[in-house]
Amino acid sequence: MDKEKAYVLWFDDLRRSDVDLVGGKSSSLGELTSQTKVPVPYGFATTAHGYRYFMEKSGADAKVKELLENLTDVEDSMQLRDVCAQIREAIMAVKMPQELQDAIGNAYDELAKKVGEKTPFVAVRSSATAEDLPDASFAGQQDTYLNVKGKKEVIARVKECYASTFTDRAVYYRVKQGFDHLEVALSAVVQMMVFSEASGVMFTVDLATGNDQNIMIEGAWGLGEYVVQGTVTPDSFLVNKQDLTITEKHINEKPIMLTRKPGSGVIEQNVDPEKAKQQVISDEQVVELARYALAIEKHYGCYMDIEWGVDERDGSIKILQARPETVWSKKNKEKKQNEPAETNYATDRKPLLKGLPASPGRVGGKAHVILDPALIDTFNEGEILITKMTAPDWVPAMKKAKAIVTDAGGMTCHASIVSRELGIPCIVGTQSRGDAATETIQDGAMITVDATNGIVYDGLIEDLVKQPQATEQTAVAAEYFPPTGTKVYMNLGDPDLAEKHGQLPCDGIGLMREEFIWTTFIHEHPLYLIEIGHPERVVDGLADGIRKVCQAMAPRPVTLRFSDFKSSEYRDLKGGDKYEPHEPSALLGWRGASRYYDPTYIEAFKLELAAVRKVREEYGFKNLNVMIPFCRTVEEARIITDLMAAEGLRRGPDFKVWLMAEIPSNIILADQFNEFVDGYSIGSNDLTMLILGCDRDNDTVSHIYDERNLAVRRAIRHLIEAAHRDGKTVSICGQAPSVYPDFTAFLISQGIDSVSVNPDMVKATKKMVAQLEQRILLDAVTGKGRQANQEELKW
Repeated sequence: MDKEKAYVLWFDDLRRSDVDLVGGKSSSLGELTSQTKVPVPYGFATTAHGYRYFMEKSGADAKVKELLENLTDVEDSMQLRDVCAQIREAIMAVKMPQELQDAIGNAYDELAKKVGEKTPFVAVRSSATAEDLPDASFAGQQDTYLNVKGKKEVIARVKECYASTFTDRAVYYRVKQGFDHLEVALSAVVQMMVFSEASGVMFTVDLATGNDQNIMIEGAWGLGEYVVQGTVTPDSFLVNKQDLTITEKHINEKPIMLTRKPGSGVIEQNVDPEKAKQQVISDEQVVELARYALAIEKHYGCYMDIEWGVDERDGSIKILQARPETVWSKKNKEKKQNEPAETNYATDRKPLLKGLPASPGRVGGKAHVILDPALIDTFNEGEILITKMTAPDWVPAMKKAKAIVTDAGGMTCHASIVSRELGIPCIVGTQSRGDAATETIQDGAMITVDATNGIVYDGLIEDLVKQPQATEQTAVAAEYFPPTGTKVYMNLGDPDLAEKHGQLPCDGIGLMREEFIWTTFIHEHPLYLIEIGHPERVVDGLADGIRKVCQAMAPRPVTLRFSDFKSSEYRDLKGGDKYEPHEPSALLGWRGASRYYDPTYIEAFKLELAAVRKVREEYGFKNLNVMIPFCRTVEEARIITDLMAAEGLRRGPDFKVWLMAEIPSNIILADQFNEFVDGYSIGSNDLTMLILGCDRDNDTVSHIYDERNLAVRRAIRHLIEAAHRDGKTVSICGQAPSVYPDFTAFLISQGIDSVSVNPDMVKATKKMVAQLEQRILLDAVTGKGRQANQEELKW
């Protein structure tokens, strides 16, 4: 057989040296099948020769070459998106040569005979001729289709894989890596589908530390895409290579999974609550996986990145993919031969308590237990803050903290939000998981906080806390971030972090919380400062903090949310007792827009407006826009925008006024609110609370509070439709996109214009949005539309 001229090659005909023939993924699967004894689902691969034959015979290559001439600047995201879309359309519009169709169809029929099934389900994966190499990873740049059945469907999916050679991210990446678009060819892997009850990934090196004495395994229910995408928090295991003992395991709740549809395609499903908490694979299966990982690493001679699945039909483990790991393989190669190996994890760890991992990271240090806010000033730099729950006036102490552990709270509580923004490891809600941190941890004790897994240990666990750290600038520079049509903004409160986080690949600041500046720099109630004759402290303090952010982000836009303290929080500012009422429910009381025009407070609000004018006019930062929070009625929106205009801040082409959509009235009357604002930013925290009637700060009903509830999703869909009818934009700045990647997928599918997430989620969200946009666009190009989306979301 002349492999160079074949349109299709079977796995057992392939070796890893056949990258030029079938790409990295296909050649690696061939190597595993033909040269090792690990269990690999059987299949075949279309060849680079077949791809080039298709492009030439159909005339697609000439059209692609012509369209590529219009791509003069890949940094121009609009141009890149338009040209790539035209190229994919051109490829999908031509007919696949009959000879190639026959070769693929006959191979599928032959595969059916080999496995003893009439029409087997298969996975169709893209394999570019320059991917999965140690020095040039193209993995994830093209498309994958799961649960495909039937000859015609397989041929159609292969053609879609061909078109995905020209996704925005693949074209951008090739330009940056110096690859010729017309030289890179694509192979399509057609592999027996594993009906995965559980699946995941494993690495023959610990990705956190670079310790190559351990095998790192992660897994969740269903198909493995949700583990790779970060949609669920998988169970994780560390296995020692020497004796295959499991040295560490973390079992997480996995409430959703991606699974096969009864016909073809895949769908998201909820996992039974009891099953969601169970260990996804047995210890015996963990060890079996580790054995396969060792065999693969030994055969390839380098660290490996491996995907696996457990077939629900017989419980057998299958190896789905294997590729060289590309980060630590380079770093560790540079180590000297006599350098001692990384220290293995200690086996005598003593867990003190567990909680919800709100902001990841691992640190050790001295615990400082504070129960009374009056003692905040006693907190020292580098200590670990242990308290019941934080509030805005705790921010100065939080900025000094090495880590934070609280008794109460969930993923949307103050401690969670602020710690993620500050980049501080944080565990919340320890009391609901058995032990209150303030009662269990002694003041002054040395502890280790593993906020990645939600565990606090007694004493210092050196191998947990001594991990290599990379700057955000270095990390961003080393990664590729595809352009997206949906803007990815960042939430920010602390102006001192603007320069650091400004290096992230965000499109601007979607939410700058003014409250940080009050609690960190001003400390005094605005009406008190007016009374004592120093209103300039408000204007100057606010303007200086806002300026830092606008300067770090310029020319990217910054959206400042006007003050949204509750009366109880204003009271904590110096002089606040005199001016603040005692309200039975501060969350639903005198806050947001209702304050601004109140005769009691209006002069204080005018100081906020003066600070905005100072930044825009004196400092010259025209990238500053504003947002009105908690605006209950359309009349309030009119009053506030009229008040702003009277103070010299009128809506216009270079000054946008947004409205926080966080009250049901904002959604129901969006067609009327449209008259007074340029767009909306959904505050999913309060919106969920008010739609479900569920106090988000109350642990007793926290199990009901869920931003992904169908009522909330329907409200968001209605807002997007109502806003877009009048040319208004919609974003979201609540915590949901930062906490639930699947919620971000829902937002993109509904056409949201932008999302704003915490700094620690910017990079992952940027990549996920690009992936979702490409899938939606390809569905549109192939005429599929979004019918499946409507069914899955149960509208």
